[in-house]
Amino acid sequence: MEALGINLPGLVTHLISFLVLLFVLKKFLYGPIVEMLDRRSERIRESLEAAELARQESAASQEEVQAQLEAARAEGQQLIASAREVADRFREEETAKVRQEIEAERSRAEANIQRERDAAIEQLRTEFAGLAITAAERVVERSLDQSVHQEIIDRVLEESDSQISRN
Repeated sequence: MEALGINLPGLVTHLISFLVLLFVLKKFLYGPIVEMLDRRSERIRESLEAAELARQESAASQEEVQAQLEAARAEGQQLIASAREVADRFREEETAKVRQEIEAERSRAEANIQRERDAAIEQLRTEFAGLAITAAERVVERSLDQSVHQEIIDRVLEESDSQISRN
């Protein structure tokens, strides 16, 4: 092998040195580096899992917030509808009260008008009776006694009542 330029004892020495160096590097350098890379890979995997978990929690939290917003909107709409219903009921009650008050006032006014009408008719009868007596005295030209007066008054009043009723 020397003819090829290979020195066998040097080759064996280099080979043994290489194997020793390979063993030492594998034992003290490659093992710790691989272990460190494995730990780093594990930390990265854990960080990715934590990030995924945080993303899922965030999505769940966002859905929960959205559900709460929808519930709040629905409750707000319900409160608005309830307020409108109460306002409508109040308006109807107040309208009914006003109508009752108007009807009561109208009834009182009609009663007052009827009383005044009856009083006016009674006053008219009294004045008419006096005129009837005066007219009768002039026609007869003598004074009639009280019973005759009363008969004439009653007859005239009956006639005037029938005329007033026709009008």
